[in-house]
Amino acid sequence: MINFKQEIAKQIAQAINLDEKELETYIETPKDAKNGDYAFPCFRLAKELRKAPPQIAMEIKEKIEIDTNKIEKVEVLGGYLNFYLNKTLLTKEVLTEIAQNEEYGKSKQGEGKNVVIDYSSPNIAKPFHIGHLRSTVIGGALYNIYKFLGYHTIGVNHLGDYGTQFGKLIEGYKLWGEEYNIEEEPINELTKIYIRINQACKEDEEILERCRDNFKKLEDGDEYCTEIWKKFKTLSLKEFQKVYDLLGSKFDSWNGEAFYSDKMAEVIEILEKTGKVIESQGARIIDLEEQGINTPCIIEKTNGSTTYATRDLAAVLYRARTYDFDKALYLTSYEQVLHFKQVFEVAKLLGIEEKYTNGLTHIPFGMVLLPTGKMSTREGNIIKLEELLQEAIQRAEKIIEEKNPDLENKKEVAKKVGIGAVIFNDLANSRIKDEIFDWNQILNFQGETGPYIQYTYVRTKSVLEKAGDLPDIQQIKEEKLLDEHSQNIIKLIYSFEEVLTQVTIKDEPSILARYLIDVAKAFSSFYNENKIITEDKEVQNARVYLTYSVGKILKTGAGLLGIEMPNKM
Repeated sequence: MINFKQEIAKQIAQAINLDEKELETYIETPKDAKNGDYAFPCFRLAKELRKAPPQIAMEIKEKIEIDTNKIEKVEVLGGYLNFYLNKTLLTKEVLTEIAQNEEYGKSKQGEGKNVVIDYSSPNIAKPFHIGHLRSTVIGGALYNIYKFLGYHTIGVNHLGDYGTQFGKLIEGYKLWGEEYNIEEEPINELTKIYIRINQACKEDEEILERCRDNFKKLEDGDEYCTEIWKKFKTLSLKEFQKVYDLLGSKFDSWNGEAFYSDKMAEVIEILEKTGKVIESQGARIIDLEEQGINTPCIIEKTNGSTTYATRDLAAVLYRARTYDFDKALYLTSYEQVLHFKQVFEVAKLLGIEEKYTNGLTHIPFGMVLLPTGKMSTREGNIIKLEELLQEAIQRAEKIIEEKNPDLENKKEVAKKVGIGAVIFNDLANSRIKDEIFDWNQILNFQGETGPYIQYTYVRTKSVLEKAGDLPDIQQIKEEKLLDEHSQNIIKLIYSFEEVLTQVTIKDEPSILARYLIDVAKAFSSFYNENKIITEDKEVQNARVYLTYSVGKILKTGAGLLGIEMPNKM
């Protein structure tokens, strides 16, 4: 398919003798279609060329050689050069590509590059709650999109299966284990123990000290502590899998923190050789003030046990050697921004290639909040994710029962709608924003929601069913799709791969989520303004094929976000 943006950049580069690739990044899509399909802001060149932007725009217009088969006209508006594409050619390019490519938008742009994505990462023996939803679905969407664009993608579920909390749980289990049925309801019962032991630690410093000792014993391979820890982990993973099955989440590696327990000695040894490790109040730290980080990175605690940072450094070293990554993404809440600044800075001392340390990227996101505020496992005010997803399915089923009681496979459709609604709600806004969970908004079929996109897709399926056989691409007359509403859709479909590329540049799945809303809205306008099934066969063929194309984009895009599409609802 013709890359019109590239063509425009090439012409501008030849006219003013500047780098084509850089100029391509300046090209914008005007908000108002009256200002063209693409706009080049000459303000970006004013300082370098020492001329006023309108003057630069006029000079470029006079010098460029435009192929009118591709670009109908070029206009100067203030400091902008506005380019108007040949609508007939654009329409033909898009529909032909849709016809020929089963996975429209898929590319090989990431071929030969490895991306490690560390996401979900719940804590063993704690509830898989709504707070884990964001990491799981944002990471899952990024995994799918990178893979779709040709990257070799490795999804890692870096389980929280190590740390002081296990010392606490082991102590709680020693004290009160017989009072709780952890075989029957592992997470619920372990949570009760965890809340109880935390309270005991607040009241008795000696109990807290025993908890710390338990974790040190676990690190040293104590048989009793290791056996209990393994039991907690096995039971927890069985529970977590229920949630992953509902969300359709899959991982290439389940190596959690404990996996690195025998790999931390090497990290400490490497760091010691740099001479940067110093003693501070009995702990061993690396001072990062010179790097602009006021908080030191603790490598070993006062009792000799390791830290979260030590394990993350061991993971960096292991992943560099094992996966040879170009990018390593870490998805956690913004509360961990400082932690990853420290880890990434210390990682520069591990003696690995600069390629790896440059590729380390923290992808922070906002919290999921209840209307009453923040959640805390230790305080016990959480919403369990499995319960929330099941409630979403039940609520969707109730709505379907009211709107379409005769629908076949109601339960299957309700699952797709309910789970899709929760996922889309999480991905629809910028990931850095906090999200307040509101059922009324999430399951609204009219708003900018997952059900709205699914409903639009179902509408395209309904149109195709009424039309009968899909017309052959050879039968399509592009000139029947030159109206404003058809062209809005054509331009959106044309930009699909570019939208996916932007997601990977910014590691921001909301770009795709908002794009799908735009496609759904554009189709609703097209549907309301144009009669699709009509006596004019040429018009019908063209509009039916455009409808088919919209359905294809919506299904592919939603699938990349982790959302399944029902055929009826």
